Amino acid sequence: MALAPHDVLLRVEHLTMRFGGLVAIHDLSFEAKRGVITALIGPNGAGKTTVFNCITGFYKPSEGRIALLHGDPVLWNELDVVTARGQRSLRRPEGALFLLERMPDFLVTEKARVTRTFQNIRLFQGMSVLENLLVAQHNMLMNASGFTALGIFGAPSYARAQREAIERAVYWLEKINLLDRADDAAGELPYGAQRRLEVARAMCTDPVLLCLDEPAAGLNPRESADLNELLLSIKKDGITSILLIEHDMSVVMQISDHIVVLDHGIKIADGTPEAVRNDPNVIAAYLGVEEDEVQNVAAKVGL
Repeated sequence: MALAPHDVLLRVEHLTMRFGGLVAIHDLSFEAKRGVITALIGPNGAGKTTVFNCITGFYKPSEGRIALLHGDPVLWNELDVVTARGQRSLRRPEGALFLLERMPDFLVTEKARVTRTFQNIRLFQGMSVLENLLVAQHNMLMNASGFTALGIFGAPSYARAQREAIERAVYWLEKINLLDRADDAAGELPYGAQRRLEVARAMCTDPVLLCLDEPAAGLNPRESADLNELLLSIKKDGITSILLIEHDMSVVMQISDHIVVLDHGIKIADGTPEAVRNDPNVIAAYLGVEEDEVQNVAAKVGL
């Protein structure tokens, strides 16, 4: 069965995250669809990164369900059965269903193919640009080497995997316009280029969902435009869907198809960029005023 571009890929249902007496996320539900860019936005302290940490396995939620689908949407009909059985996943010839809240972070990446970047750049600064992209493919290369033995003896299967890893790395270096810097240390790149390299490294893991935590942080307008172009090209390829946290509203409004807005851990809006832009609850949250004061304050600041 051919997959429609806007089939549901991720379902977050009644997600709650408590840290002692602090409720960071309260009863959050939203969906992210295949082939679109979904943005998670909100004022500082709204709980956005906590949601990312739950989706990617860094935190185990206090309550709720986080489900990801590979393949045929008919598998969504099995979600309640998988939940009731206490399973982490269900695999069928037509695809697979994963309950991410039950999986440790390394399995979320390896099996569910959910990859993330962080607000602070986490490249291997002393490694070359090319090596950073090859490191991302470490698991695949280790499997192909039989955990070293086949690599030592030059097995054809390992040589083929090594070639494919280099080809994938070169493809992404061309995509982010850094092929001519392949042998340079990653730490020598300009800040904007390091941001793009971090996205390319994540893409070398072949994710179905790419989670980006403030990818435009610290970028100038030109660098933001380059990032937008890269993210839109990933979306156009149709293989990887994007979920991003971002404070730069120019980035969010230009590239997002769907926006979810949080305030103090509670969802206050969910819809298209145009609908969210004009939502009085969103305006109130960003201006720091009560909803009934929005019109007066917005007029004063020229909104």
